[in-house]
Order: sequence, then C-alpha cells, then structure tokens
Amino acid sequence: QVQLVESGGGLVQAGGSLRLSCAASTRTFSNYAIGWFRQAPGKEREFVAAISWSGGRTYYADSVKGRFTVSRDNPKNTVYLQMNSLKPEDTAVYYCARASAPWRSGSNLDDYNYWGQGTQVTVSS
Repeated sequence: QVQLVESGGGLVQAGGSLRLSCAASTRTFSNYAIGWFRQAPGKEREFVAAISWSGGRTYYADSVKGRFTVSRDNPKNTVYLQMNSLKPEDTAVYYCARASAPWRSGSNLDDYNYWGQGTQVTVSS
C-alpha cells in the first residue's frame, strides 16, 4: 500500500513563502511522477505542478508558473513544493499524488491514483 503524507502548510501573509513536503512510503517511489493539486472551498481540485520520475521534467499551472518550484529527493522518498510570492488566491488544501503508471507524467486528476490527506495553506491579504 502506498502512503503519501503532506506537511508544511500553514498561515502566511501575502508575498510570503512556504515549502510543502510529500513523503512517500514505497520502495518504487523513484519510478513514478508526483503531482501537486489544490482545492479551494467550493471549487474543484486543480492541477498545480508535477515532476517526472527522474526529476528531469517539471510542469506547472499557468497560475503558479514563476512562483512555485517542484523538486524531488528520491533517496529520501520526498517531493517538495516551494511556494514563493504567495497570493490570497493560493489559499487551498494542497494534495500530493502519485502517478498511476510508472515513467509517465500528467496534469489530470485521472493520471494519479494515490493521494495524500492534504495540508492547508492559507494566505492572508
């Protein structure tokens, strides 16, 4: 069973930074892309960023491009999401997810089949 645990969320003022972590309990972690998604109250879950299995390719939603950076440390089974220049509209529960197939990346919810429990990020204006 794959388990993903997010951490690092919290309350921050607009313009501030947070770094989220996603720790995975699986020996095959390095074979899979990891995605970050978020869901604000009353809205659908949306894609934020993804990183390929090797870390060689990264993908971002237009809304976070240039402000967020996704990275991974495969020996530590951990993926990070560095969030800078945060805005109130970034407020949401952030989830990490593991791709459903090895060696493949994607930006759709259906591309992922294991999800963490989420961590709350609140940006005050």
